[in-house]
Amino acid sequence: MNYEKNARVINDDIFDLISQCFDDERCSRNNESRLNFFDTYNNYFVLTDDGSYSINSKEINHKIETLHTSTGAISEAFEKFIKPMKFDYTKDIAILDICAGLGYNSSAAIDDFLKNSKDSSLTIDMVEISAATLACGLLVPSPIKAHDITRKAIEKELIAMDYATLELEKTEIPSNIDINVFVEDARKTVQNLKDNSYDAIFLDPFSQNMAPELFSLDFFKEFRRIIKDTGIVATYTSSAPVRDAFIEVGFYIGLGPIFGRKQGGTLASPSQDMLDTSLPKNDEIRIALSDVGIPFRDPDLNNSSEEILERRTEERHAERHNTKISSAVKTPIFLAQEMDDEKLKRRVERNLAKMNIPSTTSDEAKYIVEIENNYEEKQSIKNNSRDRILDMREKLKKVKNGDYK
Repeated sequence: MNYEKNARVINDDIFDLISQCFDDERCSRNNESRLNFFDTYNNYFVLTDDGSYSINSKEINHKIETLHTSTGAISEAFEKFIKPMKFDYTKDIAILDICAGLGYNSSAAIDDFLKNSKDSSLTIDMVEISAATLACGLLVPSPIKAHDITRKAIEKELIAMDYATLELEKTEIPSNIDINVFVEDARKTVQNLKDNSYDAIFLDPFSQNMAPELFSLDFFKEFRRIIKDTGIVATYTSSAPVRDAFIEVGFYIGLGPIFGRKQGGTLASPSQDMLDTSLPKNDEIRIALSDVGIPFRDPDLNNSSEEILERRTEERHAERHNTKISSAVKTPIFLAQEMDDEKLKRRVERNLAKMNIPSTTSDEAKYIVEIENNYEEKQSIKNNSRDRILDMREKLKKVKNGDYK
């Protein structure tokens, strides 16, 4: 229960109101609490630019944010989690939706499936640790018709777990759509899933600093096991440790769509053929060479967020100037570059010297990043972000160990 409380992201006031709403429903079996909830408490909901609603997070680092971009909550689901997919709707499709929240990502998948499929079936496994967050999906106005299907599945599960009582959702789930809802820690869920099962994994936790356990290398090992060879993992984050973790467990990686943020998210697949766009060049260099790329680790898939964050901090400290270039002032991105800012140059070259790199324009510096001379935004099996990152990492190791010449 303590982990659930810590992992829950919705505002505490909203959580209390939702809990009271469904307590009233269970006690009185009166549908008014649920039916009137949105009109009564609509000031707790946030209208986004596309007309769909989001809700506020609890206070994190003295800030309260919405769970979705203000550009559009349901639009974000389509742009970040549906458009990058390459579903073959002549075949059955299976999706794992982690941190399902209000159900928008699953609803977008259902909408796309209903528009494009003929004789195939769709299976969605939705995972959300907070029953109240799922219940909030029953209380907000549906942004698209497919959300009513998702609501029906959520309601069924909440009734089964005695959180809700009344069957108020009238929409029926189509016979070719199967939705399973898991109200539990996603780390527990994935360990019980079958190998080679999913065409897509939607990874949508609120933030890596709040839930590093859902971005860990060890969690991604389970992804690599359960995803099909042509499957795609989609997540909104452009975080270096997340991208590095994907690489370390055997995924190729590419740039995800830019929507409501300055940077694109991340796509990962066992097959490079499923990915189109390289990561930005400087992102590749920092992931390959800097301690900022060191991933989150959760070896037994049961550590607390605090333990995982502390472990990474200690590992970064241990590896900095040893196997990794310091991330201070983004040092690695200046390799093979002339620098006019003398003060910055001195700081950068002090960091480089600790890794046996004499200067930004030394032969060693050029050697480490020479593969980036062949950088192409359109990536292929012969020229892609994963291989460039691994190449630079190996060359840094040789330089540090004195094996360059």
